[in-house]
Amino acid sequence: MKVLLVEDIDKLGWLGDVVDVKNGYARNYLLPQGLAQPVTEANIKAIADERARRAEIRLAEKARMEKEAGTVNGAEAVIASKANEQGHLFGSVSEKEIAENLRAQGFSVADEIVKLPHHIKEVGTFDVKLKFAPEVTAQVSVVVVAEGAEQAENAEVDGEPQAVAQEDTENTPVADGESEGGSTDKSQ
Repeated sequence: MKVLLVEDIDKLGWLGDVVDVKNGYARNYLLPQGLAQPVTEANIKAIADERARRAEIRLAEKARMEKEAGTVNGAEAVIASKANEQGHLFGSVSEKEIAENLRAQGFSVADEIVKLPHHIKEVGTFDVKLKFAPEVTAQVSVVVVAEGAEQAENAEVDGEPQAVAQEDTENTPVADGESEGGSTDKSQ
């Protein structure tokens, strides 16, 4: 059945497009929801002005997305995460964390724009695709570092490693009423 779309519908068409859909989809969903109308000359003429206005809006939106993609393309996001000695992360780095890092750098990137085939679970450098629109994409580099490694890098001054202060729990004095095991129960 051919219908005239009254709204933009993802993966089907834009406002004013005449599309061929299955009868049940048209009768049970598109027409009752007001997303489409039967194809008539009167309906096509009534939507013509709105279609031209929406086409201009889509072009302006695409230009804005291309500009954003151009600014973020080639950027680097450094994310620190807890990892073991072999470089396996305790957890993973997701699209949300990458988008938050890029937003912190001043780029306008929504969480759903970041496209990962799977969450990052290793320390290293990864190329990640940002999909602003079907034809507007950008590529960023994501560097995942272990949290301890980041502190060690920050502690280095002029090429000489500096000692990182750590609490010495073995030589900490024990307060009265506390035993070494941490229990304060004296009824033993």
